[in-house]
Amino acid sequence: MSELAAALADAGGAAAPAGATAHLRARLLASLRHGRAELGLKRSGYGTSVETAIGVRAGRLLAATPATAALRADPLQASEREWLLVAAVVGALVELAEPGAPADAAAIGVTAGELDEAFLVVALPAPALDPAGLDELVPLAFDDHVAGVDRLRAAAYAIPGALLADVALRAPIGAGHPLRIAEAVARLGGHPADPRSVEEHEEVVFTLLDPAGGVQRVAPHADPEPARRVARRILQRLAGMGKWGGYHTDFAHLARGFAGNDRQLAQAVGEALLADGLLAEKPSVGQRHVFLNPRRAGDIHRLIETGDTPPGLKLPPG
Repeated sequence: MSELAAALADAGGAAAPAGATAHLRARLLASLRHGRAELGLKRSGYGTSVETAIGVRAGRLLAATPATAALRADPLQASEREWLLVAAVVGALVELAEPGAPADAAAIGVTAGELDEAFLVVALPAPALDPAGLDELVPLAFDDHVAGVDRLRAAAYAIPGALLADVALRAPIGAGHPLRIAEAVARLGGHPADPRSVEEHEEVVFTLLDPAGGVQRVAPHADPEPARRVARRILQRLAGMGKWGGYHTDFAHLARGFAGNDRQLAQAVGEALLADGLLAEKPSVGQRHVFLNPRRAGDIHRLIETGDTPPGLKLPPG
């Protein structure tokens, strides 16, 4: 039993009295520091698990994580394993809150804030949640979502919501922020820490977060040069789904949404985007997985928004 788990057990878990708040908060912060150091290793949590903590306050579920709070504004600040831990937390929050499938983008309610030493706190509305069973339900919900994350051993505990009372919560920046995608995937019955599950729900999530399918940003779809139009649409879709490394996609899926000859062109354009480094490749068992190269974010956004092609990009004939 970890020091945090032991302290919670002694104090009464999620129902611990106010007098235990200072001691439990100190134990929580010590655990988050350990988790942050572990996430920087090749294998995380193989001595003492990487720990997260979930509590209820004012009709919201709040989860303290060892991830960087900068993720709310810039998802590129988090490593892949760090992000997948957060995605598992979001999945657990959805499982506990049971908000149902979202009707539209406005229904996505995830917010985030900063605890003390820039630790990320993630929150979700849970007005109907009965906190009485949190001590039992939190570990079960989290284990279900984190179990498949490679080279990570992690645990979650229920805490009194008072430990996170001073955390200011704000919406993630950007309609396609991975936190919003993770919530949408989980509310559709998926597992946001499992890339295969995210792929399975991609069509619905992309439409949900961008109901016009990107058509309101006319330029990519109206580009008169076929290969450049396809390149801009591919990049736009990947950016809209937060595919910057924490999430990635099967190379074969780049042709999704294209018909006829454009499907073959999309494969060739994908190879060109890889060759120029706008896309990066993550080897996977039997598959080629790709993601947007964070180091080329400026070039990627310019190409999507204006059609300005980087000098090194050699697109195939249309």
